Amino acid sequence: MRGAWVRMATVLTVPLLGALVGCSAPTPAGGSGASEESASITVFAAASLQHIFTDLAAWFESEHPGTSVQLSFAGSSDLAAQILAGAPADIFASADERTMTALVGEERVRDTPLAFATNRMQIAVPPGNPARIGSLADLAREDVLTVICAPQVPCGAATKDAERIAGIRLKPVSEEMSVTDVLGKVASGEADAGLVYVTDVLSSEGRVIGVSFPESQQVVNTYTIAELAGSSNRAAAQEFIAAVMGEKGQSVLHAAGFGPPG
Repeated sequence: MRGAWVRMATVLTVPLLGALVGCSAPTPAGGSGASEESASITVFAAASLQHIFTDLAAWFESEHPGTSVQLSFAGSSDLAAQILAGAPADIFASADERTMTALVGEERVRDTPLAFATNRMQIAVPPGNPARIGSLADLAREDVLTVICAPQVPCGAATKDAERIAGIRLKPVSEEMSVTDVLGKVASGEADAGLVYVTDVLSSEGRVIGVSFPESQQVVNTYTIAELAGSSNRAAAQEFIAAVMGEKGQSVLHAAGFGPPG
């Protein structure tokens, strides 16, 4: 299935946002730069993309005067369900290929989805790691309060894969519908540990610390983006996707800890 996805190979490292301001936006095929007419696009994006897409949308609006970007963040499966139910949106950015493929099968995606980033799992624990978590197997201890994503969410599916590879079975105290909810429970002290993405730990600003585990090297989520069939602002939507796929978007993703898509 991976052969069907378009992949980017080059990622340039520049400071997160300072290098973005004042740079011209990527020009999509057949276009000549920013749209002359005002437009508004709605982007549905996985919760783990919240910080990145918020920054990227602000930059995009500054480069495309008159264009506004409305963002909606949640678990990828929740967003897909909203799209299937008829929620109006122009773009969907999923935290895995499986969820996007489901929308393709329902003919809700206009063009071939593009892979734009990858992410790996990491164990999030409170500062000081009071439960002394050192491995994935430690999350199965009876004295550890573990929080994970629900299996229908991409981070939950990745957790199940990691359990299978490690040969363990976790007994979480809760299963959340987004990775940000898992992070929040660990940061607030409601849980001893939670399985999130590396990028979530990096963006937590010290509210949690990360514990790496070898099984995560075999569990990699590929993020995909596509214009939706119901998009009413095609030119602006294509320009935003071009920004994500281009040098500017890729540099922001790389600086935040995301890996290249290929």
